[in-house]
Amino acid sequence: MMAGGRVHSILEYFTEDDGYKCGYCKGSSSSYSNGMWAHTMSVQDYEDLIDRGWRRSGMYVYKPTMNRTCCPQYTIRCHALDFKLSKSSKKVLKKMARFLSKGEVAKGTDVEPMDSHSEDAGIDHRAVPCNSEVNVDIEKPLKIVSLEELPESAEIQENPQPDAASEKGEPGQKHASSETNVSTGSLKCTPKPGRGADPNKPPCRKAKVIRREMKLTKLLQKQQQKEMADISQYQEPSSSNPHPHPLQHHATQANKPKSLEEFISESLTPDAAHKLEVRLVRSSPPNPQFKATFQESYQIYKRYQMTIHKDPPDKATEYQAENPTDGPPSGYGSFHQQYWLDGKIIAVGVIDILPHCISSVYLYYDPGYAFLSLGVYSALREIAFTTQLQKTAPNIRYYYMGFYIHSCPKMKYKGQYHPSDLLCPETYAWVPIEKCWTKLDQSKYSRLNEDINAEDENSFRDLGRVLVLYKNAVMPYSIYQRRKKGRADDEAAVRQYASLVGQTCAERMLLYRS
Repeated sequence: MMAGGRVHSILEYFTEDDGYKCGYCKGSSSSYSNGMWAHTMSVQDYEDLIDRGWRRSGMYVYKPTMNRTCCPQYTIRCHALDFKLSKSSKKVLKKMARFLSKGEVAKGTDVEPMDSHSEDAGIDHRAVPCNSEVNVDIEKPLKIVSLEELPESAEIQENPQPDAASEKGEPGQKHASSETNVSTGSLKCTPKPGRGADPNKPPCRKAKVIRREMKLTKLLQKQQQKEMADISQYQEPSSSNPHPHPLQHHATQANKPKSLEEFISESLTPDAAHKLEVRLVRSSPPNPQFKATFQESYQIYKRYQMTIHKDPPDKATEYQAENPTDGPPSGYGSFHQQYWLDGKIIAVGVIDILPHCISSVYLYYDPGYAFLSLGVYSALREIAFTTQLQKTAPNIRYYYMGFYIHSCPKMKYKGQYHPSDLLCPETYAWVPIEKCWTKLDQSKYSRLNEDINAEDENSFRDLGRVLVLYKNAVMPYSIYQRRKKGRADDEAAVRQYASLVGQTCAERMLLYRS
């Protein structure tokens, strides 16, 4: 539908329901949200809606009623260009590298949990069109919802400090080289016959001596780093100083952490035992590669839904996705990232490429490869893909991970991806996640913005300017009311819609009125 020379998103709005079963805490009729059915949706409109707490499940776009629902869902985004790998993420990357390079499967590898939750909390809808020009065929039902990668394992300390028991010995026990003097209660070294100190071995060292030496070593390292910093001020490598100070070069190399891209590239060598390839294919309109691999991909999806989410065979129906438009080299819209291992698909990640971000939608994989932690691995690959796109599309800088639910232990893992922000549900400002934890520990629902005077800068202001589609014509709501000759009884619903989507989207998208 054209208006003013441009194509509009067309939506039908549904007011808040009476509550439905929560897919996270399993509470009965305790989850609340507002929703819209998207007949068409432009990528810019969808991105603006995400930045106001909306999320899509197929063609259904929904926004949790944050101050009422049992498990408030906060939109979370990661700064892909500044992403820092955690120890647990490195562990997953190294596990994949060992499998690909040597075919190793770590002994005692646990299969990933089989109970990841869908972000739509059980809503079963169809695909949402992400193309502003082409209406998507919506005849086929869709089960695809949103990406729920599996929780990362708990981070492990590389150098754990000895606890009191290991340092002093268990209660009721004594050190092997000592015996108790009963009369004084003190300990003295009295080697047993035949077990005297070996003059060829260094004497035993006490824990406090070792700690003192470690502290001294750290102080020396800090001093060396300070000296290197002083040197770098005057001896930066350049054409005039092609030979930097040896200690400076050594310190620079030693302190430089390995990047995500380096971890990935190291596992994709030509002589590896297994070959892994990630192919980006347009899902709709389907290109030849998508058509050729559809049945193989669908069979994996069906096994995943039945194994992981316990869906009955008749529920895991065929799916379809969205139409990309122009933009970065790959285009905007919805895509499938197919993970090919030794010539066959083992996983598919569904992503939306939007003007300023990559938004994860869903991941499904062959349950037989759960030991590779494909949920975490695919998220890391999508972050790397975001940084790759940014080189040709500079505006793309963020990786959106869907919803973060602080009150749900199985959904808190997203907070491990640093640096990340949460969206304030009242002002729609982004707040570093570290500043939100204390508030969320105290209350499931919280205004995250610390500025008490801050307001929603895109708040709804003028009901008359809301665009509506009525009898195949586009018009402001004020004209629609006159056309209805005072019989319009939907003002409350339109006002609620405009307040939730914001004034910008309300004046740009078309609200269908019958």
